[in-house]
Amino acid sequence: MTQDQEHTLTVGCHLSTSDGYEAMGRTALSIGATTFAFFTRNPRGGTARTLDPDDVAGLRTILAENGFGPLVAHAPYTMNLCSAKPETVEYSRTSLASDIERMESFPGNYLNFHPGSHVGQGVDRGIELICEGLDQVLVPGQATTILLETMAGKGTEIGRSFEEIARIIDGTHHDELLGVCLDTCHVSDGGYDVIGDLDGVLDEFDRVIGLGRLEALHVNDSKNPPASHKDRHEKIGQGTLGVDTFRAVVTNERLRDLPMILETPNDLDGYAAEIALLRRMAAGEAE
Repeated sequence: MTQDQEHTLTVGCHLSTSDGYEAMGRTALSIGATTFAFFTRNPRGGTARTLDPDDVAGLRTILAENGFGPLVAHAPYTMNLCSAKPETVEYSRTSLASDIERMESFPGNYLNFHPGSHVGQGVDRGIELICEGLDQVLVPGQATTILLETMAGKGTEIGRSFEEIARIIDGTHHDELLGVCLDTCHVSDGGYDVIGDLDGVLDEFDRVIGLGRLEALHVNDSKNPPASHKDRHEKIGQGTLGVDTFRAVVTNERLRDLPMILETPNDLDGYAAEIALLRRMAAGEAE
């Protein structure tokens, strides 16, 4: 990869909204990020932060003037479109609709969510509920793409396989508004061999879902062995995926232009170091 290509790597991490949106943009700049993720509301539930038009404008200016790629916002963990509890399903649909409206203040970006857990209802019923929820909240012509995250398969999680993700996309009326965020930790924990055969995994993704749907990556090492179905993130190169897996990711022609979000157990200095590490890998330099 050439030096010019190295500068196109779009990588960042998860940032806090506590000091506002413009502050998030400045923090991203300070650690060398060219994208970032943030929760649309408290990750454990609750109300969303009121949007300040000046704050929104400040972030949009930073993004435009500094060559940022798409942002990858994250819906709260409490959202479960396929819960067995009707009140949770209703909360999840209402929250997702509200968060889509909020993201329209930052047009052209992504809103990622965990498909949900069927909690004993079965995969078929779970997928049916997820599709019903998406059909209720997606708005034709919206400028925000909704991303389904690949999951590790913990408990009754839906999205543990590419086939389950494909069934959701195929079962939703406005599938043109849907994409996928592939999490390296999750797919390894879920049983896909990203360590030994990344290209084979991407071929399988293309066959089942279509690589045109792949819009973003969560770049995380794993504390657990492949196929453990546990989902515990580790710092880059310090887990079971190892440095070579991430070198393969950032230099892969089918992945290197996607926004890459770090969700590793780090502070800001740690994220800055990982962003720099991934950029060196993308440039072909030794870590």
